[in-house]
Amino acid sequence: MKSLKVVFLGTPEFAKTSLEAIHQSHHQVVGVVTVADKASGRGQKIHQSPVKIYAEENNIPVFQPEKLRNPEFLEELKKLEADVFVVVAFRMMPKVLFEMPKMGTFNLHASLLPDYRGAAPINYAVINGEEKTGATTFFINEKIDEGNILLQQEIEILPDENAGSLHDRLMEMGSGLVVKTLDGLAENAIEEKPQPHVEYPKNAYKIFKEDTRINWEQPSKTVHQFILGMSPYPAAFTTLKIENEEKGLKIFGGKFELSDHGKPAGSLDISKNEFKIYTQDGIYYPLELQLEGKKRMMVKDFLNGFRNFDGITLN
Repeated sequence: MKSLKVVFLGTPEFAKTSLEAIHQSHHQVVGVVTVADKASGRGQKIHQSPVKIYAEENNIPVFQPEKLRNPEFLEELKKLEADVFVVVAFRMMPKVLFEMPKMGTFNLHASLLPDYRGAAPINYAVINGEEKTGATTFFINEKIDEGNILLQQEIEILPDENAGSLHDRLMEMGSGLVVKTLDGLAENAIEEKPQPHVEYPKNAYKIFKEDTRINWEQPSKTVHQFILGMSPYPAAFTTLKIENEEKGLKIFGGKFELSDHGKPAGSLDISKNEFKIYTQDGIYYPLELQLEGKKRMMVKDFLNGFRNFDGITLN
C-alpha cells in the first residue's frame, strides 16, 4: 500500500491519539503543527501540548507559529513536501495553509456531519439525549465543518454516559478512522461527497461559563442530560446560598425520579442523609459534586462537611 507524507495539526489529547495512530501506521509523519507553549496554573509553569510532547518523544519536527499566515512558517512547511495535511482539534486555518498539500487537508470531527458542527459536538450530543453519534473525516474548506465528507463511522451513546466517557471512546474510534481515510486517499479508493443539505442542522456552539448554569425549572430528564453533557468539563453548576454567602456548586453526576411533589422547582431538601433538588416534574439527586473552593467529592462526603443545614438554599 502506498505511504503518504503527512503533516499533522492538532493540540489536545484527543488529537494526540490520532497522531500516534498515524505514526504507528505505514504513513510518514513529516511534521507537526501545534499551539505555542503557554504558562498556566499557580506557579505559571510552562505547559506543552500533548501533541508536541508525543512528537518530540518520537523525533518528529514541531512547528508552533503564533500566526498561521507567517511567511517563514509557510515556507518551512512547503519544504516538507507533504501529500496531505491532517487536522484534529486545532484552530481555524487560512486558505493559504489548507490548500498547500496536493491532496488537500482533511479534518476529523466528533459528530455525524452535518449535525453538530462547531466546537462542542460531544457535549451537545449528550445534552440533547442522542442515542448515537460518531466521527467524520472531511476536506477542509473556507466554511466551518462544511467540507466534502470522506468517511463516517457511528457509535452508540450508552445510557447515562457522560461527555468524558464518550470523548474517550470517540478519540479511539476517530484515530482509526483517520488512518482508514489516509489509506483510502493513498489508494484513490474514497469518493468524497458533499454534506447533505439539512434545513435545521443541530449545532454545537462553543460553550461559555454562562451556558453551564443548570435550569432547575426544566424536566428532570433534561436536567440529567445537561449535567451528563457538561461532565466532567466544563461542568454544570448551580449556586448554593449558605446563610448569607453564595458559592458555586459544580455537579458531575446524579440520578432522578419523576414525582408529583408540588414543591417549587429549584427548591431543595438537604440533611445529613440526603440532598434532593426539585425540578419541574421530579427530584434530582446529585451524587458527585464540588463546592467552590473545595475538591470534587461524593455526596456523602459533601454532606458530612456541614454541621448545620439550616439556611442552605439554591439561588
